[in-house]
Amino acid sequence: MANREMNLASVWERIADHVPDALALHHDEQAWTWAQYDDHASRLAGLLSGAGVGAGHNVALALYNGPEYSIAQFAAFKSRAAPCNVNYRYTGAELRYLVENSDAAAVVFDSSLTDRFDEVRSSTPAVRLWICVGAPDETPDWAMSWQAATSEPDPMARIDRSGDDLWILYTGGTTGHPKGVMWPHKHLVELCARTFNAWKVPLPTRLDEVADAVATIAERGRTPRQLAASPLMHGTANIGAIMTHSAGGAVVTLAGRHFDADELWQVSEHVGCTTMSIVGDVFGKPMVDALERRAEAGRPVDLSALRNITSSGVMWSQPVKEALLAHAAAQDGPLGLFDSLGSSEGVGFAGKHSKAGEDTTTARFTLGPNAAVFTEAGRRVEPGSGERGLLAVGGPIPIGYYGDPAKSAETFRTIDGQRWSIPGDWATVDADGEITLLGRGSVSINTGGEKVYPEEIEEALKLLDAVDDATVVGLPDETWGSAVTAVVALNDADTSDDALRAQLRYTIAGYKVPKRFVRVDRVMRSPNGKADYRWATSVAEDAVEGD
Repeated sequence: MANREMNLASVWERIADHVPDALALHHDEQAWTWAQYDDHASRLAGLLSGAGVGAGHNVALALYNGPEYSIAQFAAFKSRAAPCNVNYRYTGAELRYLVENSDAAAVVFDSSLTDRFDEVRSSTPAVRLWICVGAPDETPDWAMSWQAATSEPDPMARIDRSGDDLWILYTGGTTGHPKGVMWPHKHLVELCARTFNAWKVPLPTRLDEVADAVATIAERGRTPRQLAASPLMHGTANIGAIMTHSAGGAVVTLAGRHFDADELWQVSEHVGCTTMSIVGDVFGKPMVDALERRAEAGRPVDLSALRNITSSGVMWSQPVKEALLAHAAAQDGPLGLFDSLGSSEGVGFAGKHSKAGEDTTTARFTLGPNAAVFTEAGRRVEPGSGERGLLAVGGPIPIGYYGDPAKSAETFRTIDGQRWSIPGDWATVDADGEITLLGRGSVSINTGGEKVYPEEIEEALKLLDAVDDATVVGLPDETWGSAVTAVVALNDADTSDDALRAQLRYTIAGYKVPKRFVRVDRVMRSPNGKADYRWATSVAEDAVEGD
């Protein structure tokens, strides 16, 4: 159990003092040492503190991947404010809601979002500071430039902090307004045990242990360098970044604002990245394609430094995993894959480690050491019973949703004296302890009295050769109540709906097979790769009305 003094800003300051010249951030051919990282964050923290932004306040970050995201987050931690993520796709009412809901006292935003924030400024008077990231001449007169905010203020003095300080991770979920998940620093530090365990180094539990632990990691193996390929505004990449920095490592980001697999492999080779954070096949498929193009051209990607690729949140299919591992095995590389089943509300529900030659089956996971599956009544599901239950994880978990005690009580429950996070994912438990993920109950489809989980059907669809991507929704139906409807992008447009149904019946029950297929050129997803069910429902409804 982490000591309450284990605040992330205090941990990272110890690391900056210990390895000031080590790489901390890398972006677009530019590098920041730990000393520079600490200095920029300290100056921005000085600005925040001078404006009265500190403990009990929140700082909204509407930023693309880059050093500014990490620096702004570190600065908020230093001032004891809670950084909270803002989806850079939000517009108008969505932005206004999140800034108001988070009670943001400061907003750090990308210059490309200036017009959107200008529209909401008048209705968000609680914001004391607006800081614009971009060229100085792109900064509006109502904001301060990033360059001035991180260079002109005096560095904030080191202060005592608490492990109870917060990091707020907003999740859009599948329906409704975004919810801010409150993670205390002490619990985030405990999650870092996974990184330390990889080098068989005990997780520091006191600040005076940090320097020695980081030094031991450096002695036993290469200090981690994480390529955050997915957006830092989501938990998959950002929790990984917190783990990486807490081990004295470096966070590497791509310059392009749209994922480019060729850029990813070039940067990985150049910087010597040891780990990557991606989101399933949305990233994995183009990564494999790029590896194959380079190999065919006689210029294979050097995978010798890459030890781990972690994915979370969406399907990571068996063929894609096997192809990644095969390319690494051809070079005798150490690559392993970790398919993590987590959410904004908890880490470690379940996972699947894979190496070359091992099982890479899609959508099957081993329960985490702090995880369980419960019925809605709070009874543990018996392995092998076939009974469906809700995934739960204990251990270091959030304390609740910001400003929403009712939803907090619903998701974070105490069962048999232990506190659990139960965000609503359904699964079955096999006799051997492995689970099969069914999907989020909030988007389940009730068809003919049977519950159908979209993720299960999506996974079955994407394993078909003819299907490139798919999202499954339910549409109102007089006969069935809701009709299972698949919005699909196909590799083979000549494949008929009946052929798709016939193939699906080999893997899923007949009542789960889509009654209708809506064909699109591209399935839209959120920036973190997750299904956009609202978009898919709208497209499906329009297709039905057009018939």
